[in-house]
Amino acid sequence: MAKSRGLGRGLSSLIPEGSHNGGNIGGDMTSGVEQIPIERIHSSPFQPRRHFAENELNELSASIRVHGVIQPIVVRPSSTGGGYELVAGERRYRAAKSAQMDKIPAIIRSMSDQEAMEIALVENLQRSDLNPMEESWAYHKLTQELGWTQEQIGERVGKSRSHIANYLRLLSLEPEIQQWVAEQKLTVAHAKFLLSLDPGKRLELAERAVKEEWTLRQLETHAAMLTVTKAPQIKKPDVHIAVTEEQLRRRFGTKVRVKGDLNKGRIEIPYHTVEELERILEILEEHPQAASGDFVV
Repeated sequence: MAKSRGLGRGLSSLIPEGSHNGGNIGGDMTSGVEQIPIERIHSSPFQPRRHFAENELNELSASIRVHGVIQPIVVRPSSTGGGYELVAGERRYRAAKSAQMDKIPAIIRSMSDQEAMEIALVENLQRSDLNPMEESWAYHKLTQELGWTQEQIGERVGKSRSHIANYLRLLSLEPEIQQWVAEQKLTVAHAKFLLSLDPGKRLELAERAVKEEWTLRQLETHAAMLTVTKAPQIKKPDVHIAVTEEQLRRRFGTKVRVKGDLNKGRIEIPYHTVEELERILEILEEHPQAASGDFVV
């Protein structure tokens, strides 16, 4: 098993070495770093980052105005003809544009779509500022489009297999919940708990958690309250039926049940011995109208 790569090694851990299967990434690299007109560069479709903190870009842009771009970006010749496609260094590229720089230092490499995707995804995953859904999406692309296992991803970005598995599960949440997680209105802990709930209740609880700013404990409490089964309400017996039952119990000397209402129903007279049955029959013979169903107590 390859040695795990920790966070912070950045692009230097990707470019000199081969891809995850040991091969050399891309073709020949031009000698040194070139200054490329920014207008000839366009963003990569493999960029996992969807949200860029404006204040951080402004700070980086201010630094670039004073010191320039210290670490070059990585580009590849555009497949559509002319210009270059950005592979790594999106924040530096955006900040340089904001600083109104005409050119930016870049390393030009010829590489396939797969190799460009690998560098773009892994380089961003090795950073700590992707939001949870961007991180989940990057893991998904590596597993589905590059065929990496969760163990291989973990080795390259310094994460445990369970961490990667949990983040991949976030993609099964409803789009609204994913957006709230991306905006950090819900934490990953909130999201993991929501995954354990019935889908019919999940979105409603998540929406309330966002609006009312619930902690994880509050979310768990409200979810538990929804799952408590209400005790069935016992229907109160009709007072007339209850009186009739009591009169019949006294008459027959045993527990009698009247099922139904005053218009329709049946009378149950239980017995436990032959002698008790004969006694009940004798009482009924004294009142033949009861045996015919017309007996009124």
